[in-house]
Amino acid sequence: SILAIVYKDGVMMTGDCLASYGKLARFRSVDRIKALNNTTIIGASGDYSDFQYVCHMLDKQVIKDGIEMDGHMLQPSHFFEYLSNVMYNRRSKMNPLWNYFVVAGVEKGKPFLSAVDLRGTTYSSTTIATGFGAYLAQPLLRKAVVGKESTLTEAEAKQVLEDCMRVLFYRDAVSLNLFRLAKVTADGVVISEPYSLETNWSVANYVKGYSG
Repeated sequence: SILAIVYKDGVMMTGDCLASYGKLARFRSVDRIKALNNTTIIGASGDYSDFQYVCHMLDKQVIKDGIEMDGHMLQPSHFFEYLSNVMYNRRSKMNPLWNYFVVAGVEKGKPFLSAVDLRGTTYSSTTIATGFGAYLAQPLLRKAVVGKESTLTEAEAKQVLEDCMRVLFYRDAVSLNLFRLAKVTADGVVISEPYSLETNWSVANYVKGYSG
């Protein structure tokens, strides 16, 4: 799952480092969050090879933009519109890219957070969750963030996302307690090194049939 929220200084996003082969937790150190430039990051759940393909396409756009040397830089909304067209085009050809993308950044001093799925469906919100997170984490994100975006501090935003990732690790069989945290502010992009959260499995003793 990819989770992202808007807070008073910008946008914060998190995602785990697992790439599964079916139910096999095959790769445990992949990056599902990528910085496109100093104002934009992208996160993706779904097929990892499709994510790599899209990242390659976006990198070419960044290089092409840099070659122009016209003093302008691609903004989050530009990447989002481009990605929306790519996803809808592939869907229309009955050959979709099996991803759910979240584009986050800061544009003209304001936070930008939008999502596009494999069908090319797009929407914007101050809280976005993909995968299992759309069912388990989204209610928690909305309760903690909606209506408080202008006052939510960086520390509070980090705590909200970590609490949600802990819930997802408890409840989602295809998840990993190793993830990255990224933030985009007016000062640029910062993506953390992978780290884990403390967990407490003592409740498992109360599950009927458990013999730990």
